[in-house]
Order: sequence, then structure tokens, then C-alpha cells
Amino acid sequence: MPTLGEVTAAPVVPTAHAVPTATHCPYCSLQCGITMVSGPNPAVVRASLQPQEDFPTNRGGLCAKGWTATELLDHKDRLRTPLVREIVGDRTSPLRPATWDEAFERMVAAITQTQEVHGRDAVGVFGGGGLTNEKAYALGKFARVGLRTAMIDYNGRFCMSSAATAGNKAFGIDRGLPFPLADIADAAAVLLVGSNPADTMPPAMQYFDQARANGARHIVVDPRRTSTAQGASLHLAPVPGTDLALANGLLHIAIREGYLDETYIAERTTGFAAVKAAVSSYWPDWVERTTGVSVADMRETVRTLATAPSAMILTARGAEQHSNGTDTAQAFINLALALGLPGKWASGYGTVTGQGNGQGGREHGQKADQLPGYRRLDDPRARAHVAAVWGIDPDELPMPGTSAFEMLDRLGTDGGVRTLLVLASNVVVSAPDANRIRHRLESLDTLIVSDIFLSETAMLADIVLPTAEWAEEEGTMTNLEGRVIRRKMVLPPPEGILDDLQMIVELATRLGRGQYFSNKPAEVFEELRRASAGGIADYAGITYDRIEAEQGVFWPCPAEDHPGTPRLFTESFPTPDGRARFIPVVHRAPAETPDPSYPYVLTTGRLLQQYQSGTQTRRLSGTMVPDPHVQLHPSLARRLRIEPSDLVELRTRRGVAVFRAQVTDAIRPEVLFVPFHWGGANNANSLTVPDLDPYSRMPEFKVCAVAARRIGGPDDTQLLTAMPGQPEVLPFRGRAASTGSTRRATGNRRPHPSRSKDTPMHSKNRFLQGIFPFTGAGVDKPAPIDATLTYVVPDGSVAQALYFRGGNTTDELITVVLKRDGVPMRYFPIGAKSDVHVPLRVVEDLIGGTALELAIAAPDKLTGTVVLDLGLVEV
Repeated sequence: MPTLGEVTAAPVVPTAHAVPTATHCPYCSLQCGITMVSGPNPAVVRASLQPQEDFPTNRGGLCAKGWTATELLDHKDRLRTPLVREIVGDRTSPLRPATWDEAFERMVAAITQTQEVHGRDAVGVFGGGGLTNEKAYALGKFARVGLRTAMIDYNGRFCMSSAATAGNKAFGIDRGLPFPLADIADAAAVLLVGSNPADTMPPAMQYFDQARANGARHIVVDPRRTSTAQGASLHLAPVPGTDLALANGLLHIAIREGYLDETYIAERTTGFAAVKAAVSSYWPDWVERTTGVSVADMRETVRTLATAPSAMILTARGAEQHSNGTDTAQAFINLALALGLPGKWASGYGTVTGQGNGQGGREHGQKADQLPGYRRLDDPRARAHVAAVWGIDPDELPMPGTSAFEMLDRLGTDGGVRTLLVLASNVVVSAPDANRIRHRLESLDTLIVSDIFLSETAMLADIVLPTAEWAEEEGTMTNLEGRVIRRKMVLPPPEGILDDLQMIVELATRLGRGQYFSNKPAEVFEELRRASAGGIADYAGITYDRIEAEQGVFWPCPAEDHPGTPRLFTESFPTPDGRARFIPVVHRAPAETPDPSYPYVLTTGRLLQQYQSGTQTRRLSGTMVPDPHVQLHPSLARRLRIEPSDLVELRTRRGVAVFRAQVTDAIRPEVLFVPFHWGGANNANSLTVPDLDPYSRMPEFKVCAVAARRIGGPDDTQLLTAMPGQPEVLPFRGRAASTGSTRRATGNRRPHPSRSKDTPMHSKNRFLQGIFPFTGAGVDKPAPIDATLTYVVPDGSVAQALYFRGGNTTDELITVVLKRDGVPMRYFPIGAKSDVHVPLRVVEDLIGGTALELAIAAPDKLTGTVVLDLGLVEV
């Protein structure tokens, strides 16, 4: 294994002749094929970038971001040496250049001391969806074998987790698109929910354009009339946070008007009866009042999908980044299954992945609960298989840790992570409730960040590590189709820069665990193949040579003589019985709705010119939009006396941000839209709410209550950079933040004072109550009663059930079931024409994000009325 000196002194070998290198764009999940001229000179590489005409995903297309990707390779802001704080432990002291040896010595000291004092799980790792498969795999392994910590998650939790959870529950597998992207061109109808590919991945639009040219009808669901919606046959503009109600309403219409594929449902699915009962109350008129989408448009949508010879339903972050995102994705899966779409030619359900390796990044071990191959970390067989590949005892593997936001929200607290390593992620900009996350990062004993630029997160770090860029490394990526492609090195990294694999191996070596790791991408991929073999995401049959020869290989691919799997579900589903699962879901209101203090709805999204947190694209001044902006409807602008290009302050309960006004009728009158690519005074995520989906732990990025006011005219540009005053960040879960007394002895960091004596404990009473008709589905089949009988404990709070009262009008015994996160928690039998009162003083605490729901178990087809009153207290 090379020593540190050997890897930092990798020679730069000039080429005698320019050599074309086929590789891939570094940005979105399309991973467009490009060709560049290899050599040691970035200027030559920059001038040579061209899209590959024959690569099947982009077929010669490339967006503005891709065309300018090489400009960052020798950008003046590029990090070229490690940086450390002048005074160890004092982040008020400046960052200064350091040698790699000094940086590693500080990292090892911090990790060792933290784990000795606070335990192994006090060191955590936060990864990114832009890492190659090799680096994502190595990072997950490093956390569990090198650091032996359970605390690892990544920013893909903020992107794909809800759709992934729903896909696994319904289909037994999570692959963004279960068919090649090109199949869209052959679909006669497409329902696109919460996605704007015309701006976020323009090369993909050639397939949508081709389909429309052939007579296809496209329907776009989005609260804004986006560039994609403008080209659609029909645009549905629901109120943000009501997509689930819309999906259930569409299925209700499909059932009432006879559009079901009864044969498909009978032969290829299970559980439809429960879903049919669940959507029976979603009458079109009620759905119209809830969503703002007309009954006529809903009927046209169902008719279009059901009568087309081929049809697709595609969802994306607009529908999924909610505290009920998993259920929303499931609701659209239910609709697709009821119409018989998955597994048919040019048909089915899919989700449009966002990040460059958003698919592969979640398959091989970055998530808190996963091992390579999409194996569950708590599955003994999975642990045994992967441990054998890694050469360790299965008992050495930690159990699952906490999800991304939950880990971040506990930083620096008793029982939380105290030393954090961040790779390829800018959480200060990308995480919800960003002011809280900044506060938590500042509470750490040590923050280590690896990046190519000094991001907003890196600016807070104790140690900053420079790393190689996309054209300076080897590895594989998995795009939105499940196509594994190969990224090739076009030029070496600048002298003195380690790539992430080299950094991980050196750090593991200095921690005494280097024997388990390799810094050679090809060796790491070969190990990944073995580790994934037999798993859901099986890469065992994929090799570098095959990828190059076949322009990518689709997983699952269990053997080298296997052709790969471009299209899933053609014969069966990878579930125990080969059938897809219908799962009943109910609409609930967003975690935060408008009120007199915050009277409007805020939603967030992406722009054509920017990418993710903007760490890279904000440095491309020639292609970026002039200013971060807020879109608002002319009627709202008139009410607030805001003119185009005025400066507008947006305020929520969590933060304040400033944007330039963009007045347009392409948005609902009560909704404001801001892009999330900026930090500082323009950080959209300082406004967003962190309530979590109970299944995927996805935060609710896409809807919160907001107030808006004009604060300046078009020329008051200083307001765009002046940091506005922010609301006070409440202490962690109502308790005091950690103080300096529990920190390492070295360093002069200022402690955060305890507020436990100054902060009163506020409690709120919550009730699930009312009178509801019901129809029994069987005494062993608890069924949802009503959408209003659902409660999610707000993040940062703790709740407890205090009592249950219930009455039963029927002549039969019924049972009301209290479910926690979909699993029965308590049973309340109610006799015939009787009632019951049960004190619940011994029920355990319910932490933030826990979802409670009341269901009813009654004899099949028994009808009656139940009176319910469940009392809770929220602290």
C-alpha cells in the first residue's frame, strides 16, 4: 500500500499526443456522456469538452452546467492544501494552510480522544450523493470498520429517501426508473408529478419532445407553470402539500368510472381491497376543495392514463420532500398498479433521481441502516455476508444509526456526535432549518470537511481537506435509469491533493485499521461487486470492461454472463410472492399551514443555471442568474406593494432570508417559490421546516408557512448580502446544549451556556377525536378510519398519550388500534353498543417524527359509527 508521501507525490506525465477520453458530466443524475482530451493542462481539457453523440442517455445533448463543468478544474477558489485553525479547538481563530501530516495528526487526535471519552458513536460521518460508487462504498466501510461507529448518513436522505422507501415497500426494490430513460419517447401518456426536467435536466427533454411529436399527452403536476408544464397537454397546479390527496382522488375516479385493470390487479398484485376502501372517501369535490385541482382536470387525467396504449407516472422531489412523502409516492404507485402499468412496455411508475450518484450513493452503505448491495444492516444474513467480504466478525459491525437530520440535530449533545467528518456535502445550505444546523455544527468538538471549495460548511470547520474533482479521478456512477457508468480520469489532480479514497486509506492506516482498505478504485469496485452479490442492488456481474463495451450496465446483474436488467417487473416483482403491494395511505395536512402571522405558503426548488447548494455553480459568474429571487403572483405582489426586482424579506418561525422579487402569473396566488442554491442572507433552507417523514426520515422541504414584506428597491443590492437578524435557535429538544466542561481539555472554544434554567417547558394538548362512520375489513385487518386521525410528533418535541375514550354504535365487538409508525401499539376493544375509557399513563415517550394513527378492526363489512377521543400532551 502506498505511503502518504507516495500518494501526494504522484507524477504528472505529459502526453505526447492528445488522447480523447470518454467520461461523464459531473452534475445531475443523467450523467451525460462527454468526451474530453486527456492531459495535464486544465486549459486544454476545458477547451475540448464535447457531448457524446452516441451515448444512449443524452445522445449529444448537454445543458449549460455540463458545458461549463471544466471551468472549475483550475478555478481561483480551488482548495489546494489542507487548512487548520490557528488555535486548536478555537473556531474564532483563522484557518491557515497546513501539511497533510499536520492535518492527519489533528484528525487522529480528535477522533481518538472523542471515542475514548464519549464512545465510538460520538464520531460520525456525513457523505454525499455525488460520490462515486467506490467512494460511497469505502466511506460506509470506513465508518463501520475504520471508525467502528454507527453514525453515518448522507445528503441523499434529503433527496430520494421517500421514493426509495415506497418503492421497496411496494415493489421489493428501489431503482429510480425501472426502465431506460429512452422508453419515455414511446409512452403515449405521462403524468409527471413535482418534476421540472426542462430546467433541471434539459437533455432528457428530447425524449419527452419525441413522444409529444408522436402524439403523446403529457400532464404535469406542479404549483408553478414551469418550463416543463408549459409544454404539457394539461397542467394541474395543486396547493403544495396536497399531492397525496390528489393521487387518492385520481384512484377514486378510476374505480368509480371503471378504468381499473382488473386482470392485472388479480394476477400481479395484492392488497387492493384495503386501498379501495381507503380511497372511497376521496370524493372528487372534496379533493378539488383540498388541492385546488378541478374535478374536470382530474377526470381528464385518469381518462388519459387509462385509455392510452402505454402510460407512465413519474414523481420527483416536489411530491416527495414532505413529511408524508413516502405515503405520497405510495399513493401514485397505487394508481399505477390499479391501471396495470408497472412491467408493461413503455409504462410504469418511476421516480426521477436528482443527484449525480443519487442512485448508487444509497445502494452501498452511506445510509444509516444499509450495507452494500442495498442490504439491511440489521439483517443477520446480510451482516454475515458483508463481514466475510470485509474480513471481520459480524459482531464487530455496529447496528443502524440515526438518519441524516436526526444525526445533525443531535451534534454536540450528550449521546450525540461530537466529531464529524463531512464529504461532498454542504449541510449549512442543504439541510432544513439551516440556522439550527449551523448552531449544532458550532457545538461540535471537531468538524472536518473534505471539499473542492471553501463551502459554507467548510468555513465552520476545524480541519478542511482539499480533494480531487470529477475529471481527476476514476470510478463508477449509477444514473437515474440504474445504468452503471464509468467515470475516467482525464487529468491528474493538482500536486499535493489527495482524492477521497487516498484520504480514507491514510486516515484508516493512522487509526490502525488501514489493512482493510484500498485507495485504488478498480480494487474497491471488485470488492464492491463481491459485497453486493446476492443483494437487491447486485453488481456482481458488472466490470469496468463491460461498462465500457456496453455503454453502461443496468443492475441487478448477478453474473458476468448476465445481460443486466434494463427493464424491471416484466415477469414478476422481487417480493416473496412475486406480486406488487397495494398499501393504503391517507392524506394529512402539512406540518405547518398558514396563519395570520405567516399567511402564505413557501415552496422551494431548483434552477436551470444552478446545482444543489451552489458550491460549484455559484462560482460560474458568466452563466448564473444575477440574483437569488422569489417568485410571487401579481395579485400577491400588489397586496404587498412589491414591484418587479424589489428586495423582499421572507420570514418563517425558523429564519429570515432576502431575495429579489420576480413577479409572474406562473405560480399560485398564495404560494411563493425560492431556489435553494444560495447560502448566507439568501439561504432558502433557513426558512424550511424539519418535520420528518415517519418512514424515510425525509424532511418537509417543500411546504411551510411564510410572511413576506418589501424591504428595498431594485438598487438596494446591499440588502442581498447583509445577513438579516435571525430568530433565536431553541436549545436541543428543549434541553441545554453541551457546555465546554465536557469538551476535550485542549482548545479555547467558547462554550454555549446552559439555558435549562432560563427556558420554560411549554406543553400543548393534542386530540384525535370525532364521530366517524366505518366499514369493517376483518377483525384481523385494522383499516384507516379517517385522514384526520393521524398525528406526527413535531421534530424537537416529545409526546405522550394520556387517555383513550371510545364508543361503538354496532351490535358487534370492535377494536380501535393505535398505530405507531404503521405498527400496532395499543388495542382498545369496545363492546357492542358500549363505550370504554382507558388511562394511558404508562405509555412510553414518543420522540419527534413518530407518526400515530387510529385504525379500526371490525368484522368484515360491518357498518356503524365510532366515537373517538385520544388525548395527548406534546412537550
